[in-house]
Amino acid sequence: MRGIAILMVIGIHSLPQPLDGAWAKSLDAALRPCVPVFLFASGYLTALSGRVPLAKRLRAALIPYAIAFVAAYTYMALHNPAMDHRISTTLARFGLGYVFVYYYVFVYVCCTIGLWLVFAAGGDGHASRQRIATLLILSISCGLVAGSYLDPTMSRLGASDALLDELRMRDIPFWFSFVALGALTAMFADLTAQGVRRTLFGAMLAAYVLYAAVRILNLGDAATYDSIAFFLYAALFCVALFAIQPKSPLLGWIGSGSYFIYLWHIFVVMALRDHTALRQLDGVAGFAVTCGVTALVSIAALLAVRQLASPRICRWLGA
Repeated sequence: MRGIAILMVIGIHSLPQPLDGAWAKSLDAALRPCVPVFLFASGYLTALSGRVPLAKRLRAALIPYAIAFVAAYTYMALHNPAMDHRISTTLARFGLGYVFVYYYVFVYVCCTIGLWLVFAAGGDGHASRQRIATLLILSISCGLVAGSYLDPTMSRLGASDALLDELRMRDIPFWFSFVALGALTAMFADLTAQGVRRTLFGAMLAAYVLYAAVRILNLGDAATYDSIAFFLYAALFCVALFAIQPKSPLLGWIGSGSYFIYLWHIFVVMALRDHTALRQLDGVAGFAVTCGVTALVSIAALLAVRQLASPRICRWLGA
């Protein structure tokens, strides 16, 4: 699942910005469940193990992120002489993942802490499974409420569109709903029947058409993230992907290094956009070249790090 998700991430970041054409919005909509897939997998694996090794997960997330943050911050500073370098601003950037596309680190850390709290509150004993399930269901409900009312609430308080976008990308209750869904799937769902898979796949396609139409036609809450339409499509995508269970050694290998690719692929994208003639290509051609080159360079970099670096360095880089 993570191998597919990280390729979807590369696809999203390879799309021309802003998303003007219907084809770009349709493709962007199709690829958007990438972050929910990572969160779903985290919740699923946690429920199978029955525990959250909080310190281990935080170390595994924050050390590679800190290294990548320094590189990303340096790149941004070199390309933006007017960048604000005050210590408070820099610390805020680091804490909120406000460089490049690193908001997912903030989301993952907060969701991991949330999952640890749920399992801690669930306790031990025969009733713990029911308590944990109840808390997870309530978490999904709270996430949908937060996704529905964050935007109008902040708009009434005078938040700008740019600030709203940043807030919605970091809507932790909404993102945690995918972690909760993954955990509940591991605890209760049996998706092995062929009929169930076909039903899920059909429902996922219908949900995608709805989400893409909402985005393209700007119907109601047409936000990229934390809308009901997005949750429906992303949730069905995660469950359907889990039910299908694609078996590919290459995707599995890529997935095992997905965090490394996530942290470093964006440098390839930015270099292609800032230092090549890529902007002269039309939208589809530019997307294809950016996506292909970024995927190949990122996978080659992962292979090189694993072949040449020590196990400790690999862990520090997220590889």
